[in-house]
Amino acid sequence: MKIFVTGVAGFIGFHTAQALLERGDTVIGIDNMNAYYDVALKQARLDRLQGRNGFRFVRADLADADAVQSLFEEERPERVIHLAAQAGVRYSLENPHSYIDSNIVGMLHILEGCRHHDVDHLVYASSSSVYGANTKQPFSVHQNVDHPLSIYAATKKSNELMAHSYAHLYKLPVTGLRFFTVYGPWGRPDMALFLFTRAILEGKPIDVFNHGRHARDFTYIDDIVEGVLGTVDKIAEPDPAWSGDAPDPATSSAPYRLYNIGNNNPVQLMHFIECIEQALGRKAEKNMLPLQPGDVPETFADIDSLTKDIGFQAKTSIEDGIANFITWYREFYDL
Repeated sequence: MKIFVTGVAGFIGFHTAQALLERGDTVIGIDNMNAYYDVALKQARLDRLQGRNGFRFVRADLADADAVQSLFEEERPERVIHLAAQAGVRYSLENPHSYIDSNIVGMLHILEGCRHHDVDHLVYASSSSVYGANTKQPFSVHQNVDHPLSIYAATKKSNELMAHSYAHLYKLPVTGLRFFTVYGPWGRPDMALFLFTRAILEGKPIDVFNHGRHARDFTYIDDIVEGVLGTVDKIAEPDPAWSGDAPDPATSSAPYRLYNIGNNNPVQLMHFIECIEQALGRKAEKNMLPLQPGDVPETFADIDSLTKDIGFQAKTSIEDGIANFITWYREFYDL
């Protein structure tokens, strides 16, 4: 198939594009290469894709309606995997406008492109952050999620609502994926694993928020990609049992689906740090801090729907995943 992958120079986009190319798909990778984090890392990811048979890179900003429309007209993709977004909960406290441009306006232009060019299936990135103030664990796609705790989470919830509107109005099959704390080789420098590894190797203290009482459903990148490809191949369909009298948020009378992609096994932050220490052979100096605005204390994914529909099951332990990341980190930074 010919597949658009937006955010192709990003962490999940890069790994997804690699997997699609390996199975023989044609990938049109789109990215604006913004400077939210080290552009050299994004370029290094892109360099590993460039020149591969079936890959073409287009530098474009999804907030540019004309550029997106032209790209759809020229390439006519069969399916779209929309992973481009302004990420980061804490950054959204300081730069809310960038989240509207990237996550709301960009999503609209992708939806319009899919609508007008007969795309078979749109799969897009949502986030576990949409669960916000919910406390019932594990988080289920069948729960109501109307209390986001950050503008980032609010934009991701908005994406889900926008997608449903297009599924209802134009019968565009759409699937939203709520990712749970993705980690692994080639990961983002603003996330805990990268930050902790760098600080420990440099002999600097690490900031441990909520006094270490966080728990996260850390999900290894290979498991995430397996879920992405599985959902791309399973085109969303209307749920014949859906009823407006008791509406299920995860399905619809329109061709619309929502799934959690998580490890289904939350890990305490202090154990996460212990795994990093063990892989590095060094102890961390910890700067214990209170809960940050916008953070949630615990995430835990109910993946029953994804398991039922595509047979998904996370396979990578936190110990193995962190060890793989540390190996990559040492090689990439020549340590």
